[in-house]
Amino acid sequence: MGTVLTPQEQAAGLFAGVGAVLLVASLIGYVLKLSIARGQPHGGIDNLNARIKAWWVIVFVIGVAFLLDRPGITLLFLFVSFAALREFALQNHAPRIGPAMIGASFVVALPLQYALVYAGWQVAFSIVIPIYVLAVLPVIAAASGDTRRFVERATTMQWGVMICVFCISHVPALLTLEIPGYEGRDLLLIAFFILVVQSSDVLQYVWGKLLGRHPVAPAVSPSKTWEGLVGGVASATALGAALFWITPFDSWQAAGMAFIINVLGFCGGLVMSAIKRDRGIKDWGRMIDGHGGMLDRLDSVVFAAPVFFHLTRVGWT
Repeated sequence: MGTVLTPQEQAAGLFAGVGAVLLVASLIGYVLKLSIARGQPHGGIDNLNARIKAWWVIVFVIGVAFLLDRPGITLLFLFVSFAALREFALQNHAPRIGPAMIGASFVVALPLQYALVYAGWQVAFSIVIPIYVLAVLPVIAAASGDTRRFVERATTMQWGVMICVFCISHVPALLTLEIPGYEGRDLLLIAFFILVVQSSDVLQYVWGKLLGRHPVAPAVSPSKTWEGLVGGVASATALGAALFWITPFDSWQAAGMAFIINVLGFCGGLVMSAIKRDRGIKDWGRMIDGHGGMLDRLDSVVFAAPVFFHLTRVGWT
């Protein structure tokens, strides 16, 4: 009978594998810099190396959060939501939205949502923002007495809180699930989700560069092609199936869940690109070197996280 790895050993093995991939990528970037760029500035290669360095930092931060377990993961995503909401508000002209709605979103809605997530009150954190906060924000806007562009200002902040707080908070919410036979391994479920969704994002980019010919929505994002979408989703779905051993799913279930969140990740990226087009911006910010802002890195997470959480809750708890 084979040795059964503990959750800690599985997590360590997973991070070691990710580290090995990043090490290979770093070596490739170094060789490209020397052989093609000859050590001189090169837009494409320099951007690639900046992205790889940023991924080292991201993996390190996530690793530290994993070591701190539930408090660390919750605090990490609380900060992520704060940074994402800040970017969303700034790019949508925060002064025009109004200080009352901005204050209510940052000071009340954001910490309240994460307090409910940390407490494990699943019903509460599933309805407080989409029902109560979305109803209260327009009231706050109306009470301020400013009716100029009222609908635009109210719905902009509603969208921001839904995307940046409600949707993203469903990643640490995975730690609240009580899955029979999977006790003590919920961190691995988060690792599965992040690895699959983010790898799909990267692989869609790679397949698009290699084979991309037909844009999905050229007016929204010319770089997103059908070839990149199919190749990236298929590759990341295969990765999800291969990672079934860290999940409560069998290989086919892991493949199915990976396929769903990969498609939703693409949809999230497409919608966030449409918002950027509407705002006339290329990136949400400059927080992450080579990646733009926090929302640029998490656009594939926002639609996928709530669906992944609720599918897992309904099917496996």
